Amino acid sequence: MKHEYHTKIRFGDTDAAGIMYYPNFYRRMDESTHELFEAAGYSVSVLQSKEDIILPILEASCQFHEPLYFEDRATICSEVTKVDRKVFRIDHTFKKGDRLISEGYEVRAWTSVKENIPKAIPIPDHIKTILKS
Repeated sequence: MKHEYHTKIRFGDTDAAGIMYYPNFYRRMDESTHELFEAAGYSVSVLQSKEDIILPILEASCQFHEPLYFEDRATICSEVTKVDRKVFRIDHTFKKGDRLISEGYEVRAWTSVKENIPKAIPIPDHIKTILKS
């Protein structure tokens, strides 16, 4: 599954040099993952409130090729590239126009919090089908 998320860099996203501060790339990857799930019909907040499912990050990485500056517009292309029994990986590519800005990924677990103790559980088949599409 693929999804594009468009964003504008705000003043509060930047450091003293006007460059987007690196933790904000991770925040934007998280936002893009939420947008991907919402586009698939599975809002992350609804999964949590109605299904007792959360999607914690187990691993994340980002490589920076060029900076983003205050008021730049960027597109984040997010794609589910791997789906295992209980975890999945989403790759994120940041672009400004045709220029590659950064590349990153998140590995997340399908996690139940029904008993107030987070526990990774198998991803339902219908969700796997959507993520692999």
